[in-house]
Amino acid sequence: MNESSPPNKQFAGANADPDEFLSLPAWLYRDDEFFAHEAERVFRPSWQVVCHVNDIPQPGDYHTFDFLNEAIIVIRGDDGVVRAFHNVCRHRASRLVDGPSGHCNVRLTCRYHAWSYDLRGRLAGIPFRDTFVELDPAEHGLKPVEHEIYHGFIFVRLASHGPSVAEMMAPYEHEIAPYRMGELVPLGRVTLRPRPVNWKQIADNYSDSLHINVAHPGLTRLFGRGYGIEAREWVDKMWGYLREQPSANRSERMYQQVLPSVPHLPADRQRLWVYFKLWPNVAFDIYPDQIDFMQFLPLTATTTMIREIAYVHPDARREMKVARYLNWRINRQVNKEDTALINSVQQGMASSSYDVGPLGSTEVCLRSFARKYRGLMPVTRERKSPPSGWSRQCHE
Repeated sequence: MNESSPPNKQFAGANADPDEFLSLPAWLYRDDEFFAHEAERVFRPSWQVVCHVNDIPQPGDYHTFDFLNEAIIVIRGDDGVVRAFHNVCRHRASRLVDGPSGHCNVRLTCRYHAWSYDLRGRLAGIPFRDTFVELDPAEHGLKPVEHEIYHGFIFVRLASHGPSVAEMMAPYEHEIAPYRMGELVPLGRVTLRPRPVNWKQIADNYSDSLHINVAHPGLTRLFGRGYGIEAREWVDKMWGYLREQPSANRSERMYQQVLPSVPHLPADRQRLWVYFKLWPNVAFDIYPDQIDFMQFLPLTATTTMIREIAYVHPDARREMKVARYLNWRINRQVNKEDTALINSVQQGMASSSYDVGPLGSTEVCLRSFARKYRGLMPVTRERKSPPSGWSRQCHE
């Protein structure tokens, strides 16, 4: 079924991949059957960030997270330990808590039949207990979800497969450590921004370096043409240093001028904007003044929810408050530009004229992403979507 093409001349050798310098095919960005296959192969084993430990500082504090039709709650127990569970009562599957966050004093109580669980997830109360024959409360606590705390950020995953977050980020541990991320506190609240595109459009755009100097004049004014990019096995990294030359844009120029020094950061990070994208859909935007996380949460084959929030180190300096406001103004414009780009590309993916596109030797992140997909799911080499039902015969 594969419509193969000749290898790129720059990619030679006995183990050369004929698709090494090709993008993923367009049908992967709009096909419902592939979306369901992708959810099992890519997303259930993937780490997803929920919140920071300082979002749930007190026993009984919790945050919720909905993903792939699963409801998850991260809660701090009465012993101070952070745990993650399915946000589902073990009696009749009712959701235990609603809303993005909250607090419960002693127990999580189901509003349907009043089954209750303590802050460690153990079944603690069963109305009409004597009518449940041979029920063992120890076997009916909340179902745990695997979680990991990485520099204060709480990650969960639905299927245990692959490296830990710390292992994924190991090549950059020396870069992350100076930011003292475990001490961060939230700035504002989690925001949700729906987009009518496949999640891979957003992920591709995030790691695409060639469009920076074309479509983001503000970033070009700030960084010049010195925008760096590299790809490791599990992480993409992009970065730019603020130039000394004042920007022609007022907000950008004020940011350059007012951004104060940050005592805990080394000199080479005082004027650095660096971006990390963890496989497959979690991104951290790390600035001297704040750190944001962003997720591209797949909803359907052609819709995605962007989930994001900013975190900061407490700093009462006026210039720091101004810098954070200007950061928001600058990146609001960048987001507006990116939204138009991904919408345009999603529309183009529906054209019969497009199946795959060429990738240049400098497009290392897009090539790395496509290479990982082809390794996980060989069907992604197909230029056109296979006949309906292909996934039932797929044993990848």
